[in-house]
Amino acid sequence: MKLILENIKELVQVEEKSRVRVAGKEMAKLDVLKNAYLVVDDDQIETFGSMDDFSEDLVDGMELILEIDCSGKIVLPGYCDSHTHLVFPAGCEYEFVNRIKGRNCEEKARRERMILNSAKEMEQASEDDLFEAATVRLNEIKQMGTTSVEIKSGYGLTVESELKMLRVIRQLKEDSPLVIKATFLGANAIPPGFMNNRQKYINLIIQEMLPEIGNEGLADYIDVFCDQGFFTPAETTRILEAGLKYNLQPKIHANEFGLTGGVDIAVNNQALSVDYLTYIGENEISALLNSETMPTILPGAAFFLNQALSPARKMIGAGLPIALASDYNPVTAPSGNMNFIQSLACINYCMTPEEALNASTLNSAYAMGLENSVGSICKGKQANLLITKELPSYTAIPYYFGTNPIETVIINGEIY
Repeated sequence: MKLILENIKELVQVEEKSRVRVAGKEMAKLDVLKNAYLVVDDDQIETFGSMDDFSEDLVDGMELILEIDCSGKIVLPGYCDSHTHLVFPAGCEYEFVNRIKGRNCEEKARRERMILNSAKEMEQASEDDLFEAATVRLNEIKQMGTTSVEIKSGYGLTVESELKMLRVIRQLKEDSPLVIKATFLGANAIPPGFMNNRQKYINLIIQEMLPEIGNEGLADYIDVFCDQGFFTPAETTRILEAGLKYNLQPKIHANEFGLTGGVDIAVNNQALSVDYLTYIGENEISALLNSETMPTILPGAAFFLNQALSPARKMIGAGLPIALASDYNPVTAPSGNMNFIQSLACINYCMTPEEALNASTLNSAYAMGLENSVGSICKGKQANLLITKELPSYTAIPYYFGTNPIETVIINGEIY
């Protein structure tokens, strides 16, 4: 079927030739075509241009044509959320209240306890229940503009529960129209039974979890929480190297609580992304500049936990690319609203709307290995598109924080 979007007020993130990512000063550049049209053929972007050049010859003789008038509206690529944990059994509202009341306020200890509590609940949850709850969350983020998402395990911490999470993610891949990538994060914390024998749990990951994951093809990536109180650089390297035997490319949680060496481990292991980066020094910036690893910051987690902020301006000023992701999870960021993530990036991190949008589309697509198929408006790319409500400009998306400016979501040429 042909889908024609006409009279588009602003067609945002257009490219004649697809780029893989943007970095440094280029992040502030955003190609916008005003008074535009766009043609979708089945599941791909066929062409686009100015309405001044629109000709009925483009559609003459074609059957099954659907035309959408986008007067006053913005069209942009679907958001790519490259870091979530949205398969979980229940929220952690009780800990939220405890934190407000000032109880148990040491963050690393609270984080570990919440992960472990979630693991207990995960053990009791059925795959059907997890799938049903995650489907609701997927539909929620889809309506707010996310069309590609990475989902991590990590709230299982046993062989059975980690495999259960990954099987649910596989089922979501089959059932949902969203593009979904699965990441194995068995190294999210050390379970209580292994506190006095860390190596025994790491051996469990390497010798029991990974072979099963590899045999069933359950994951695209492997992740490790390399930070103070979690996994050391040496432990992280060992786990990542084991994952490579099953063709699992690394992605790393690092530097949330300090300069813990995770960035160097990410670069040395050719990680696709290194995420959090609350703390980053000159050496880490230099290492990333000479790598293919995408620095990813998680504004929702910093907002929810009232944490220090990643030095986004310093990173961009040094020439780095940045991706934005929601970190949607029950422990640190119970929201997958990428519109709000862009608002936080602009308000708290002083990123421009152009930088925030590049970081939520093209760069975050790169952080999922999807830069050649989604993340921009380019001929031949997947037709994953957003049509906003009537807005004065794309800059209104982060300006009207907390709202959902998305009116229509298109995935693979299908309207939702």
